[in-house]
Amino acid sequence: MPPTIPGFGYQRVTVAGGVSLNVAVGGSGTPIVLLHGFPQTHLMWRHVAAALALDHTVICPDLRGYGDSDKPRAQSPDTYSKRTMAQDVITLAGKLGHERFALAGHDRGALVAFRAGLDHPQKVSHLACLDVLPTLDMWEALHGLTAAVGFHLYLMAQPPGLPEQMIQASADEFFAYFLRVWSNDPQAVPADVRDAYLTACRGAVPSIVADYRASAGIDVDHDRADRAAGRRLAMPVTVLQQDWGTALGYEAAALWGAWAGKLHHSTVSAGHFMAEEAPADVVEALRGLLKR
Repeated sequence: MPPTIPGFGYQRVTVAGGVSLNVAVGGSGTPIVLLHGFPQTHLMWRHVAAALALDHTVICPDLRGYGDSDKPRAQSPDTYSKRTMAQDVITLAGKLGHERFALAGHDRGALVAFRAGLDHPQKVSHLACLDVLPTLDMWEALHGLTAAVGFHLYLMAQPPGLPEQMIQASADEFFAYFLRVWSNDPQAVPADVRDAYLTACRGAVPSIVADYRASAGIDVDHDRADRAAGRRLAMPVTVLQQDWGTALGYEAAALWGAWAGKLHHSTVSAGHFMAEEAPADVVEALRGLLKR
């Protein structure tokens, strides 16, 4: 049996025509939705979710295109836009009985959460984004040799065909590479969870590439339009990031501050997979956010 979050119930919820999400729900109290990153599934939140479920209703879906959720064919750039994926989350929460909720995302999930916060401020009460920059800022920050850390972003931005073929030909090696090099603590992802991640990614190459391709196109367009219009996140925002120092040549707190007036930005002594490597720090940060 594949691993699950202990004590959580599982169900499928239809969020759009032909798209249902696999979702784990546990606990009771005010709701918080947790969105996973790449190359993971909802399981990345297993420690954080269990702790928060002591006094919150915790909702952990697999994003469209990932895990055990549906993976529609990308018939247009909008199929995997963060705007579309954010609407999935709003619809999911509503069908579970929550018209207003806190939202936290890591990596790809943080980009979805960011878009949900901009597009649906009346629905998202608090927002947390873990170890990511907003899409437009990310592309503007990457340059020269420092951009090598994001080689996968450029690969999956290419037109349909070649990226999918290259990744599918060595899927396990490709996805395992990121689990290895982005982690400061290899033991934080045990073998059964690692296998679950690789199995899920192996069966989702076209949709994962489509998600990344959207972030090199339509997502940038959406962010650029919002920047031009002066749209900002209205709710309290917490951003947690690795302590890169000056290695990447940008000031993350300043970039986030341009989008969020009620920002709390801090670094965590962990690798990219901080919810698995330093779950107590993440729980503390989220609890602090929910008190604001």
